[in-house]
Amino acid sequence: MLEELTQARRVVGAKQTRRALNAGQVRRLFLAQDADPALVDPLAELARSAGVPVEKGVTMAQLGAACRIAVGAACCAVLI
Repeated sequence: MLEELTQARRVVGAKQTRRALNAGQVRRLFLAQDADPALVDPLAELARSAGVPVEKGVTMAQLGAACRIAVGAACCAVLI
């Protein structure tokens, strides 16, 4: 699942992910299970309404490492 993040075009963070979702550029959304629900729940709803698959089940640290950043990430999106 996370292997896709290391090779694909992606955006990391809530603000960039929201922009990409609104622009219709997201193929798959990844959300960290330990992220603040107030941050990720609106993104999950936006993705569902756009028909974008949502993947959960990873931690912020795992998601950040998969995106090759030095900090944890609450969300990231694979772009079309």
